[in-house]
Amino acid sequence: MKSCLRFILCLFCFSQINGQSTPSNKSDLFYNAELYLGKTLEANTNFPETRLQTGFIFSMGSLNKNNTAAWVKQLGVPKSGFSVSYTNFGNNAKIGSAYSFIPYLEFGLLKKKTDNLNLAVGVGGAYVDTQFSNESNPFNRAISTKFNWAFRSVLYYNVHKASRMNWRLGLGYFHHSNGHTRLPNQGLNSLLVSASAFIPSQKKAKHPLSEQEKKHKERSKQTFINFQTGIGQNVLSELDITKREVYTFTASAGKVINKTFKFGGGLYYRFLEGYYDYIKDDGELISEQVPHFRENPYKYATNFGIFGSAELLLSHVGIEWNVGFNVYKPFYKIDYQLNQGYSFYDGEKTVFFLAELDWYYEVKRTVSSKLGLKYYIINTNNSPAHNTFLGVYINSNLGQADFTELSLGYIYRFKLKDRKPARR
Repeated sequence: MKSCLRFILCLFCFSQINGQSTPSNKSDLFYNAELYLGKTLEANTNFPETRLQTGFIFSMGSLNKNNTAAWVKQLGVPKSGFSVSYTNFGNNAKIGSAYSFIPYLEFGLLKKKTDNLNLAVGVGGAYVDTQFSNESNPFNRAISTKFNWAFRSVLYYNVHKASRMNWRLGLGYFHHSNGHTRLPNQGLNSLLVSASAFIPSQKKAKHPLSEQEKKHKERSKQTFINFQTGIGQNVLSELDITKREVYTFTASAGKVINKTFKFGGGLYYRFLEGYYDYIKDDGELISEQVPHFRENPYKYATNFGIFGSAELLLSHVGIEWNVGFNVYKPFYKIDYQLNQGYSFYDGEKTVFFLAELDWYYEVKRTVSSKLGLKYYIINTNNSPAHNTFLGVYINSNLGQADFTELSLGYIYRFKLKDRKPARR
């Protein structure tokens, strides 16, 4: 699973730089070198003390000035690229450092008033060299795996803009966590300030987009149907940290607007092996609370519901966000008590206390969400009737990671239709 995640992240990065409808050339590249300082936020009670967080980021990518893809025009010609970074969290012994690889987009903000304000947003992977240990590092409950998800969001302001280099100040947020593939997983959150040198290519573009071409935005719509199957991994609780599979299937339909924005809705089904094994093994809470689950372990280890989705199509890459409602997830009553409870190590053993089934349980039992990246085999800017894709996702219960998923999907698009221009 880890090797698959790293492989797909590399594909996303490669496609961002080389997979556009009009390939970027050397005249369209940029480089960015960035130093940052910040604060590692406490992830849990008695979290190890930290000094000033420090780090370095190197980024490169495309200015997209001569890229004719629909999404470039629809999004106002954003920059696209990837970053590699080193982060020291301010406590080498207990929290350590992270080495991250993150594909990202950078958008201009308030472009009618200023060209000095930009927002960069990206998601990728990171290697974190220090983890939780019950014996040697019990108070770092933020990270328990070496390989983790990484999210970065930075607001940049140009303090000095020149033809060869822009000096920028940034205000950012970093997040690292493993997507519930192992517990504990409170996650590392950081607030940062940065100084960077943004260096655009000095080579003149051969065929740059004119201002008229940038403003001309194609208006179209296309109906689609989508089928997707996947396999994920998670652990049931801190009392049972064995990784088990989650099998998923989704079916959806909707519209692709202007070859860039994909909106839809549908149904999802999941079978959670961790739930099934806990029922089959007659776990303590099964006997105490729901003994009838033992009559049909498969039934009570399943989950199905409805969802709505929004996706940004960037040629070969898709960034997707779903919000769903669980119609059926009976085992979550046990899941919540185990995962929202708390524990401590008394020097000999771990003492565990179950969570109460309060109003927060009712909300988390109902609402699911999903965030992920997709790699399409055929360029989506060409509006192909048939396409297949690979995807990697974090699935959540009301924003709290539930499992990491790798999936394979197929999409069929009906005839492309032109939309009438908006009235002025």
